[in-house]
Amino acid sequence: MIANSQNEFADVVVPGWGWPALIGILSALLLVDILVVHRRAHVIKLKEAAIESIVWISFGVAFMLVVWWMFRGQTDGHQAGIEYISGYLIEKSLSIDNVFVWAMIFSHFKVPRQFQHRVLFWGIFGALVMRLIFIFLGVAIIERFDYVLIAFGAFLIYTGFGVLRHGGDDDTNPSDTRTMRLFHRFVPTTDELDGQKLVTRVNGKRMATPLLAVLVVVEISDLIFAVDSVPAVLAVSHEQFIVFGANAFAIMGLRALYFLFADIKDRFRYLKLAISILLMYVGAKMLVAHWYHMPTLFSLGFILTVMTVAIVASVLHDRKHYSPQSGNI
Repeated sequence: MIANSQNEFADVVVPGWGWPALIGILSALLLVDILVVHRRAHVIKLKEAAIESIVWISFGVAFMLVVWWMFRGQTDGHQAGIEYISGYLIEKSLSIDNVFVWAMIFSHFKVPRQFQHRVLFWGIFGALVMRLIFIFLGVAIIERFDYVLIAFGAFLIYTGFGVLRHGGDDDTNPSDTRTMRLFHRFVPTTDELDGQKLVTRVNGKRMATPLLAVLVVVEISDLIFAVDSVPAVLAVSHEQFIVFGANAFAIMGLRALYFLFADIKDRFRYLKLAISILLMYVGAKMLVAHWYHMPTLFSLGFILTVMTVAIVASVLHDRKHYSPQSGNI
């Protein structure tokens, strides 16, 4: 028996104030972050990054309660909350790869740590705009062509196998891509930093600083990751409001997560494996969606289990490998 996958997802009506409220909340959080918390450039220490990560994750989880409250009077209100938190966890898990890539980009371009947050702030801002466009296009395509889920699913499984086989490593020189060569060709650029400014004046002429070039690379990397993560979240919800909210709150906290994990990323050796498993699971879920809808609660439990096992296994391996007895301290 063929299941109508469209009816298996939450079918809710977003109130007229829903989108303005969501955009307003996200804008307010970004303004507080850039104008108050990080108004002055400084090196973000481990403790500060940990506190900010907890705060951003709290915002992301708390928005699930907002979703439940918004749709409390509707039949699928409870389902909407489950879809949101599932999408949030998927996006948060897959976005860990962004952290590793950012670390590689900043290391390659030798960006001082005190200026990295400003680059990531504008990178996240651009990512939110791109994700919004991707999500509306993705949902529109799925609603019109249901079988496109099969193509999305096959792509995610292929990507998952690629991560499993190669560990997601990318040996490409970030400064030697076609996009960067075009950037330097058409955008006047200075080799000197001017604090955390993206654009400065040299001899009265406006020129891009190296930070703007790095921002271009960061945006390109997020565009590539969005191709994976947006279809993955669409596997658990087809409501644009829920999918964008999950994406937005997950990626807004990535800056703090970057400063928390940047220096210790190599010790979480099993996270790549977990990401590949999640990509293949979500891909398989999409492949069979037209005939069978995997319960969202099962998906939520699977995501939590995979990430928990990967983190615990990484910590245990790290303790054993770097213990005094091993001689690898």
